[in-house]
Amino acid sequence: MSQTNTARQFHWIGYAEGISLLVLLIIAMPLKYLAGIPEVVLYTGWIHGLLFITYLLLSLAMYRLQQWSWQLLLASWVAAFLPLGTFYFDRYLRKR
Repeated sequence: MSQTNTARQFHWIGYAEGISLLVLLIIAMPLKYLAGIPEVVLYTGWIHGLLFITYLLLSLAMYRLQQWSWQLLLASWVAAFLPLGTFYFDRYLRKR
């Protein structure tokens, strides 16, 4: 995988992971607890989990291919755990 393709994939997966978390928190969880539709969280959570794991794996690829420092790798992982974190981290990378 080339550096450019990996960086592009990391960018898009970061956005998809961030959006999936927002959908899970803002739409799926209220539907589960307020409307009694638990299936929404099951499917949305599954999709978010796949995107989350993909984001972490792509950050490892970026660490290796783009020669990130371990601090930048750690920052990408912390961003993955914070709501809106992947958006802020992507913005930081683009300004770098």
